[in-house]
Amino acid sequence: MRLRGVCLFAAIVVASSIATVRAQGSDPYSRNMQKEQRIIDKLKAIAPQQVDNFTAATKAIDRADNETAAKLYYEVLKAAPDFDPAMRRLGGALISSGHAREGFALLNQAVAKNRSPENLITLAQALAMSGNDTNTKEERQQALSLAAEANHLNEDTTDLGYPLVLANVSLQQRNEAEFRFATSLLESRFPDLMFTHYCKALRAAMDERWIEAENEINKAQKLGLSPDTAAAFLDDGVHTRAQMWRYGYLAAFLVIAWLTGLLLLLVGGKLLSGATLKSIENSDPNSTIAGKEISLRRWYRKVINVAGVYYYISLPFVIFLVLALAAGLTYGFLLVGRIPIKLLLIIDLGALITVYKMIRSLFIRIEAEDPGRSLQEQEAPGLWRLVRQVADTIGTRPVDEIRVTPGTELAVYETGSWRERANDSGRRKLILGVATLNGFKQDAFRAVLAHEYGHLSHRDTAGGDVALRVNQDIMKFANAMALAGQAVWWNLAIHFLRVYHFIFRRISHGATRLQEVLADRVAVRNFGLAAFEEGLTHAIRRSYEFEHVVTGEASEAVQQRRSLRNLYGLPDETTVSVEDKIKEALNRETSEDDTHPSPVERFRLARRIHSNSPEPAPGLVWELFVDREGLTKEMSELVDRELHSVS
Repeated sequence: MRLRGVCLFAAIVVASSIATVRAQGSDPYSRNMQKEQRIIDKLKAIAPQQVDNFTAATKAIDRADNETAAKLYYEVLKAAPDFDPAMRRLGGALISSGHAREGFALLNQAVAKNRSPENLITLAQALAMSGNDTNTKEERQQALSLAAEANHLNEDTTDLGYPLVLANVSLQQRNEAEFRFATSLLESRFPDLMFTHYCKALRAAMDERWIEAENEINKAQKLGLSPDTAAAFLDDGVHTRAQMWRYGYLAAFLVIAWLTGLLLLLVGGKLLSGATLKSIENSDPNSTIAGKEISLRRWYRKVINVAGVYYYISLPFVIFLVLALAAGLTYGFLLVGRIPIKLLLIIDLGALITVYKMIRSLFIRIEAEDPGRSLQEQEAPGLWRLVRQVADTIGTRPVDEIRVTPGTELAVYETGSWRERANDSGRRKLILGVATLNGFKQDAFRAVLAHEYGHLSHRDTAGGDVALRVNQDIMKFANAMALAGQAVWWNLAIHFLRVYHFIFRRISHGATRLQEVLADRVAVRNFGLAAFEEGLTHAIRRSYEFEHVVTGEASEAVQQRRSLRNLYGLPDETTVSVEDKIKEALNRETSEDDTHPSPVERFRLARRIHSNSPEPAPGLVWELFVDREGLTKEMSELVDRELHSVS
């Protein structure tokens, strides 16, 4: 909106015609009697007998009795023909009573005699008020020049008329600089007047500050502006644009608050991680879990739950940003006037697909399946006996099920409802990778198993539903985006997934590192440092050795078009590269992306623990099974089927 308020300013023009005829006092609508007295004193010195006529004429003009005022001012001028205040007021009275030619002649004569601010502003107003349809362009320009000069000369900051007339004529002439100057005068001198807020509303609209424009016009209406005038102003697009900006500010505030929440989650995770490391280093590993460690575990649980819920809170913001970016780019191309149809289709269609996939991923349910198969007690009675003995040594409930898998996994988890797991009545299960058993001594196995029981006794496996659900939903969304071809650099949703997964990973992995250290203490305390180090080293070594064996055997089998041989009976012919990988895995430093501290770190912390002297368990773990050959053949056939189904 650029100076479109001329017609709306008509009400102010009428008011200003009254205001400038009167000399203003503390009340902008009353005559300044001190100023008036100076005029009368000047007349007394020239024609004292005309003071009464001048005073009566002024009262008449104040009550809009212009004919009476003109007659009396004529009498004053007969006695004092050079008295320009009477000349000026007579000219104004004549113009108001319909005698414009004579009135303008007197006003011009007054200005020619004395270029006082009063004479200048009265002539300027008269020219502006002579009718927009009849006054000439030169007259309107003259009115602006006179009003500007009058404001420059005027020293009476209590007179409303000067800035108001300047505001009016500058709008008529579409002179933005003078209008802004007049509005600044009104703002500084008469901040609480309706006219001031009206001008401020126009100025704000010129600057496209729509919220300010709406607020100012509403203030002007409360102070007396015509509701129709205010409504016309608002209906000219001001209200609509103001609402759009309000929604925009609200959206920006919410997005900033959301981003701040992400930052706080990251900072909170970093602080918890630092507190965890400090606690691990400073706490006594030979005592029960310290209060600070319990507190850290609780805080981790709370932060993980908050971070999990925050993922779902974040999705509406991501949807908004994705759609806003697409809409913004489309609108930008429209403004430029060059519309790349193909590019816009890719962007807009991609945004819609992203939103659809995001929402749909929340409703896809992944049915959880237990890995491997259940190992019956009659298949390995010795193993079951050993498993129960370890649980009894630690003082916790033994696992309810052992599930064997073809790989090198060794872990525990719980199934059952949330209430059952919270009450420690869920079903405890041990995952035992058959590939890890080759060469595994029972002493070392007991220590590793004791570590897993440590997780169960510390209730690490009782919760984690939120973390699991969030990770699943992130993966589902990422996979859906990849399959839809939307995993591209310009897609904000992909960047959100990367950032959020990074934050969530840092928080959740910090918690699991604390859990691992506390579980290590259980293992070392009950079965000794040597057995713990041997067991952990064996598990790491077997993961790399078995990977090497499977890779080589699978490659040969595919080339020779045959089935896999028994993977668990093949010689472990490790290469130098495999040994280097094992050495690197054992001696690497812990990173913030690790779910477990590095082995060398775990060994260092374990050496501080005082261990018991358990009764040795000679022999290998395989000796606890009834039919090793049958089990390993079964697992090899399972791997073979999976290999051929992929190839």
